[in-house]
Amino acid sequence: MHFSPDFVVRATARVAFLLALPALAVLHQWVALLLVVAVGWCVKEWDESPLRGIPGPPVAAWTRFWHIIHVLRGDQNTILVDLHEKHGPFVRIAPDEVCVSHPDGVKKILLAPLAKAYWYEGLTMPDYRFRSPMSLTDMKRKSELARCWSAGYTLSNSLQSEGAIDEVIKVWLEKLDQFAESGEAFDLDKHLHFVAFDMVGEFLFSKQFGFVKEGRDIGGIIGNNIPLSAFASILGFKPMRWLHFAVLGNPVVTTLKLLPAGHVFETAMKALDNRMDNPDSRYDALAHWMQGVEKNPSIVNKRDLQANVISAVAGGNDTVSCALQAFVYYMNRHADAWFRAWEEMDAAMSKGRCQDQVVSFADAQQLPFLQACIKEALRIFSPVPMGLPREVGEGGLSIGDRFFPKGTVLSIHPWVIHHSKQLWGDDAQVFNPDRWFQRDIASREKYFLPWGQGSASCPGQHFARIELYKVTATLVRDYIVHQADPAQGWRWKAYFTVVPHSWPCRIRRRDQASAK
Repeated sequence: MHFSPDFVVRATARVAFLLALPALAVLHQWVALLLVVAVGWCVKEWDESPLRGIPGPPVAAWTRFWHIIHVLRGDQNTILVDLHEKHGPFVRIAPDEVCVSHPDGVKKILLAPLAKAYWYEGLTMPDYRFRSPMSLTDMKRKSELARCWSAGYTLSNSLQSEGAIDEVIKVWLEKLDQFAESGEAFDLDKHLHFVAFDMVGEFLFSKQFGFVKEGRDIGGIIGNNIPLSAFASILGFKPMRWLHFAVLGNPVVTTLKLLPAGHVFETAMKALDNRMDNPDSRYDALAHWMQGVEKNPSIVNKRDLQANVISAVAGGNDTVSCALQAFVYYMNRHADAWFRAWEEMDAAMSKGRCQDQVVSFADAQQLPFLQACIKEALRIFSPVPMGLPREVGEGGLSIGDRFFPKGTVLSIHPWVIHHSKQLWGDDAQVFNPDRWFQRDIASREKYFLPWGQGSASCPGQHFARIELYKVTATLVRDYIVHQADPAQGWRWKAYFTVVPHSWPCRIRRRDQASAK
C-alpha cells in the first residue's frame, strides 16, 4: 500500500497531538492553579489592606497602571483635582499610595518631614550613577549634598548673576521688537522657553546656550525635554523601576545617546567642560559648586557635581517657561489685570523706578500687583503637576480622622492643593490676583506649592523668582501682548512638568501704541 508524503506528515501530527493531550491537560491544570493562587493572593492583599476604606478609582486598589496611563496621557493633574472634588481630602491612587488634600497634609507630610518615597529614585539622570539631591531618598546623604551646593542657590549669590541675566533679556527684547515691527503672529511660547533656557545658562555657566539669539531650538534640546519629562514621571513607580535601572538608566544607553536623557547630559556636560576650562569667568553658581567640591572632597566628587548640573539644566528651564507662559496667558484672558499692571508700572516710573532697559529685581519687588499676578498664575497653573510622595515611618501617621501605617506612601499634588475650594475658597479654580491681598492670605501661604515645601523644596527658587520678576515687569512696561486668536486655548501635557504650547501671539510696543 502506498501513502503520499502529505498523508504521512498529517498522520504523524495527529498521533503526536493525541500523545501530548495528557501533558497539555496537566499544563492547563497548573496554569489554572497558578491563576487561582494569584487571584486569591490579590484578593487577600486587597481585603487586608489598611487603605481599603479610602475612596478612589476601584482599579487603583489593585494596580498603579491606571495612574501611569493618566500620567502618559498628560491629564493626571485635572483627573486628580476631579477625584478630590468627588471623594474629599483622601484619594487612593495606587495600592500603596494616597493623595492628600487635607488642610493638615502639607504640615504633616512635607514640613514634618516624612522620608521621600521610592518614586524619587526614578529621577536619576541620565543613569543610575548620577544622584542629585532631588533623586536621593537617603535623607542624610541628600542633606550632605544639599549643604555643598546651597551657596550657589542663595538669594544674594543669585543676584550676582542679575547683570548677566539682563544681557540675555536684552537680546530677547530685540527679538520682540522685530515681531512688534512686523505685526506678524509668532510663537511666544517658544521664545519664552528660549529666554528661560538661556538665563539658566548664564546663571550656571556664565554663558548663554544661544536659543534666544538663534531664535530656534538648537539641536532639539528643548523638544527632547518633553519625552524626558514623560519618562521621569513614571520611572520611579514600582512597576517601572526595573525598566529604568535595567534599560533607561543604563550607562551604555547614556553613552550612545539613545534616549532624551542622553541629549540633556551631552548639553549639560559640554557647557560644564567649557566653563571649567575658563576659570576666570565671573563667580556664577558653578563657581560656588566647584568650591564645594574642593572644600568637601570626602563628601562630594565630580560625578556628584555633574549630577547637580544635569538636574539644574533639566529642571530649571521648563518650570520658568511654564510660569512665564501662564502669566501672559491668564493676563490675556483678564484684560482688567493687564490694565491694573500697566497703571502700577506707570506709577512706579513716574517715581523714578523701573527706568533701566531691563527692570531690576529690586524695582520689580515694589510692584505688589505684578507679584500677585505672578503668584496667581503659579497657583492656577503650577509648573510641576506631579505629586511629592513621602513614606510614613515608624509609628504611623494620623491626618484628620485617618491613620496611615508605616510604609504608606502619601503624596501632595500642587494642582490638587491649589485648586482645592476648601483651602482657597469657592473661586479656587478662577484666576483672581486680588486673593493675594485678602486679610487671611497669610494663613493660606503654606498651601502655595509651586516650589514645594520643606526640606525637599526647589533649591533654585530664588533665581526663578528673579527671572520671573524681571521678565514679566519688563514685558508689562514695554509691550501689549494679545493672542492672534483669542478663542484658541493653549495645549499642554502634564508630565513631570507641564509646558504649554500652540497659542500664537501678536505684540506691540506700548510707546508706539500710545503714539498712535
